[in-house]
Amino acid sequence: MAKTRELCKDIRGKIVDLHKNGMGYRTIGKQLGEKATTIGAIIRKWKKFKMMVNHPRSGAPCKISPPGASMIMRKPRTTRQDLVNDLKRAGTTVSEKTISNTLHRHGLKSCSARKVPLLKPAHVQARQKFANDHLDDPEEECEKVVWFDETKKEIFGLNSTRRVWRKKKDEYNPKNTIPSVKHGGGNIILWGCFSAKGTGRLHRIEGRMDGAMYREILANNLLPSVRALKMGHG
Repeated sequence: MAKTRELCKDIRGKIVDLHKNGMGYRTIGKQLGEKATTIGAIIRKWKKFKMMVNHPRSGAPCKISPPGASMIMRKPRTTRQDLVNDLKRAGTTVSEKTISNTLHRHGLKSCSARKVPLLKPAHVQARQKFANDHLDDPEEECEKVVWFDETKKEIFGLNSTRRVWRKKKDEYNPKNTIPSVKHGGGNIILWGCFSAKGTGRLHRIEGRMDGAMYREILANNLLPSVRALKMGHG
């Protein structure tokens, strides 16, 4: 919540004086251009504590300024120590705990970054166009479609994860994901398919793929998968 505007000492004094003269909250508010609730709060504080200034607030003031908070929230794929170092270079020294508290206060939490395919802008646009073109397709048409592709899966190598600071609903925002490519040693190549009715066969590809092998894979796996899923003809 943004900090509310505080009235100066002179205005507070006028409010109390007008109240002493018998004016009501609404009348004072109209005369000074303030809300009746604000007038009432100041008068109640004067009656209870015999003072018009605010009491000192509890707790230490926030060490990270609003610009500093904005800066660290623009860097989701980083560690708390990196953020501490960034703020230190900007002239603000804080602890990792302070970084965590600031991010939590803005609704962010530390999560494992989602891995997504590395796509060029043209690929993203083509996928969005396809989705929009078929957005209103009836369910019966969708059930006639079978998807198939090949992929190379690593069975050895690094499986480490990266962590990001994000809100729950932003898990697939590009700035919160880690683009991945299919490469590296120790891997197997698989062909698979699926449809609205379920998953089809999974076939391991051995050797170098050519046109003849691909046609054989489709003949031995695609049509049997369609029949097994009871997708019908056409």
